[in-house]
Amino acid sequence: MGELIRAPFWFLRHGETDWNAQGLSQGRTDIPLNDVGIMQARRAAATLRTARIATIVASPLVRARRTAEIVAEPLGLPVALDPDLAEVNFGEQEGQVMGDWYDDWIAGTYTPAGAETFQELLDRAVAAVNRALAQPAPVLVVAHGALFRALRLALGHEPNVRTPNALPLHITPPPDGEAAWGIAPAVLASA
Repeated sequence: MGELIRAPFWFLRHGETDWNAQGLSQGRTDIPLNDVGIMQARRAAATLRTARIATIVASPLVRARRTAEIVAEPLGLPVALDPDLAEVNFGEQEGQVMGDWYDDWIAGTYTPAGAETFQELLDRAVAAVNRALAQPAPVLVVAHGALFRALRLALGHEPNVRTPNALPLHITPPPDGEAAWGIAPAVLASA
């Protein structure tokens, strides 16, 4: 795994989908935002209005791309797409109820049939964020929950933590001598 460029950025997981609400693993299955997800994306847009975002890079999957477009609209910004920000391919687990296999997957002792390894996800996630961070700052990355689990590991945090839908997270490099980056949720604008 390469190291992340030591620069602050914003991360936003896409808004809710019907499969999120049902507790199903989405992976590369291209599920759109539901009405709650659209509302969450609008609230994130209001929250990020004062963050002075200069660049938005998103996963090409519709749930992330649409979330990014909703955030970008009031800012008058384009949305760049990076296929390496797409959610992990969960193989045979896509469309299944989220199980208790994530720890084994993260540890590299289990990978669902037809799925990406956690290491493969980690490598491409770090590469994609680094490409985004080469763009004008502040940068907003709009992507997915399992992808952020990989980024959490790269940021020096426990990876198997669920990220809420459409909650803007401000990511800051660690102070000198420390390993863990800062991960701070934004104060949400009222709906």
